[in-house]
Amino acid sequence: MISLMRPEQWMKNIFVILPLFFSGKMLQTDNWLTVVWVLISFSFAASSIYILNDLIDADADAQHPKKCERPIPRGLVSKPVAMMMALMCAVVAILLSWLLCGKMITVIITGYCLLNIAYCLILKQLAVVDVLIVAFGFLLRLLAGGIAADVVLSQWIVLVTFLLALFLALAKRRDDVLIYEKLGVRPRVNITQYNLVFINLSMGVMAAVLIVCYIMYTVSPEVTHRLNTSYLYLTTLFVIAGMLRYMQITFVKQESGSPTHVLMHDHFIQLCVLCWAVSFAVILYY
Repeated sequence: MISLMRPEQWMKNIFVILPLFFSGKMLQTDNWLTVVWVLISFSFAASSIYILNDLIDADADAQHPKKCERPIPRGLVSKPVAMMMALMCAVVAILLSWLLCGKMITVIITGYCLLNIAYCLILKQLAVVDVLIVAFGFLLRLLAGGIAADVVLSQWIVLVTFLLALFLALAKRRDDVLIYEKLGVRPRVNITQYNLVFINLSMGVMAAVLIVCYIMYTVSPEVTHRLNTSYLYLTTLFVIAGMLRYMQITFVKQESGSPTHVLMHDHFIQLCVLCWAVSFAVILYY
């Protein structure tokens, strides 16, 4: 039952903390507790969607070389129990946000749940629309984190977040295309509407625009004035290195199925993220 909730995927909710980090106020704010509660609420909301998605895709997952190991296809958790778990996780998420985070964040989390329910039931069958919705989910996390931290988000960081999420979602679709071409198994209904040429080109465009947007963020007069530093552009080195490494894993090693797995197991990516975070923190806070 714990595995069904996919707690390893909760690290995606780190996007809730990013507004506080980028604001340069992590050591000066009284909003930390609210941000943490938003992160916990989003974790339960995400788990409810993961469970619902596994319920709907149980038969297809049983034919998948990797997803067949999930609890529902293996028969380790019954469908009625899984449905009850999904409902409970959604209720906990909304109640926590209502009681501890504020009405606006409750609206965002409720909207996240409703949007992803529509995704699970219908929208994930539409190519391109499916990856856009996944990316929009990360924007909602960022927006909720900004409200909780009382931080005004730069338009550049909003674009960077959306493009990064879109890039990673396309990488996952690429893995599904490879499975379909090699094994003839359709991991998702709309996979025939994708091919490697389209996804490779799309990922290349997303990576290029993302890097440009990040550079624009670091040299933006508004950001440099608000944070009182003009050295943020130095962190671009680690962003470029991390993007190139992820593209190498995707295009050369053909292992892009799970961004979370890549982040947890690839030491080069981990080093890039660590160096980026440390350099950013040093420039902002010291």
